[in-house]
Amino acid sequence: MKLALGLTLALTPAALFAQSVEISHHHERPGQIGSDETFTGTAYVAPVFAPEMHDVSAGEVTFLPGARSAWHTHPAGQMLVITHGTGWTQERGQEKQIITAGDVVWCPPGVEHWHGATDSTSVTHYAIQASVEGSAVEWGEKVTDAEYGE
Repeated sequence: MKLALGLTLALTPAALFAQSVEISHHHERPGQIGSDETFTGTAYVAPVFAPEMHDVSAGEVTFLPGARSAWHTHPAGQMLVITHGTGWTQERGQEKQIITAGDVVWCPPGVEHWHGATDSTSVTHYAIQASVEGSAVEWGEKVTDAEYGE
């Protein structure tokens, strides 16, 4: 009896602090057209989740044909999960790479890169990154038409 009572009391505090599952519906997370300072062309950026889990956040980004991010780095790296379409990504000094639905791209911390649509197809991806000292991205200059067309 004492053992059962002890177990009940030991488990009770955890039950008191239990939280509920939360659902964030897609239509409740409106996005916006990406800033002209950080994107070329039309990119629609919508939050997926805020940095509530170890400073990790995610956004869903859709690039229309010809659209791309500026050069940028991430202090903790970034994972891109391509969900629709075909796009390009490029690490500074390397060849441009094709990315398609189902691909996952790892951008290591501090590695300068860009990503976006091809010149004739759109692409959508989840961008997942952690913040370091309050920052998840450091933006650089915009990708030029010449760099994009290489």
